[in-house]
Amino acid sequence: MRLINAKTYALEEFWDEHAEKYAILSHRWEDGEVSLQDIESPTALSVIQKKGLGKIKWSCKQALKDGLQYVWVDTCCIDKKSSAELSEAINSMFRWYKASTVCYGFLSDVDSSSSFRNMERQIRLSKWFTRGWTLQELIAPQDVVFYDQQWKQLGTKHSMRKLLSEVTAIDEEILDGSVPITNYSIAQRMSWIAGRTTTCVEDTAYCLLGIFDVNMPMLYGEGEKAFSRLQQEIIKHSDDQTILAWPINRPNQPSLFADHPQAFASCRYIVAAPAMKGGSPYSLTNRGMSIRLMAAPYTTGIYVARLNCFNLEMSAGGLPPSFRLGIFLKRLNEDDQYARVEQEGR
Repeated sequence: MRLINAKTYALEEFWDEHAEKYAILSHRWEDGEVSLQDIESPTALSVIQKKGLGKIKWSCKQALKDGLQYVWVDTCCIDKKSSAELSEAINSMFRWYKASTVCYGFLSDVDSSSSFRNMERQIRLSKWFTRGWTLQELIAPQDVVFYDQQWKQLGTKHSMRKLLSEVTAIDEEILDGSVPITNYSIAQRMSWIAGRTTTCVEDTAYCLLGIFDVNMPMLYGEGEKAFSRLQQEIIKHSDDQTILAWPINRPNQPSLFADHPQAFASCRYIVAAPAMKGGSPYSLTNRGMSIRLMAAPYTTGIYVARLNCFNLEMSAGGLPPSFRLGIFLKRLNEDDQYARVEQEGR
């Protein structure tokens, strides 16, 4: 990985993210960001007129105050003209944020000079919380310090965890690091990204690689297929059936897999049940997903298949934890092939 020397602004390369302690910047990309090609020239900083240079200089200044000599900034520490390097960086990014000593969360649309009530409202409405990439940048680092547009400190991930939880729908236990992310189901983790956006369609999937601890090559141009490919990669490493527990919100969904994280928007409380004894693994084949589920007839040609998961909200409402969620399947032929369907009123 490349790091910026906070004293000289020179780029230096390291083969291990643990080789040097460093600060890392989390921000929204806006007009006038500084690229690697902009900054790699020895005289670059004296001639660059781009707005994004201010974020780099401030991050370096703050890093030195924090006793750190290096800074990582995504706009200029990755050679985005190299598809191989970009793919490697995206697959490593969660790890890089996690390994950082401190992450600076820059909320460029928040002004702390206003009243406390207005400032809190600005934080809640900050576009930083609507971006896909900032999800992992909030979760991965142990220490996140937030700053406003004037680089005045707003608070830390720990001190602001209640507010952050309300804004992001991510439990405080995740934000303060007391519970590992793996304790949360696939559906729950998908729900965290549901209301966020990315500039490139493919990044909706790519920004989740670290959240699910999977790796896959980048194929910009594949569009929504990236999210399907992500789900296929996830089931190679997990038998968590909550990945199928999203509700169909419109007809003609293409497969068992959701076509966008928004499908999981209502899945915050869907958790995996303990694995049933003797449960069989499932996999993808050239004919679709091969999975064994308990099913019962619902109407002519339609079956209800039980998933090994339940909704905590339903349990809180009086239903027993043994009450499992299910999906509707339509039998296609005598060869035990089924397609997921929408059932009106369910």
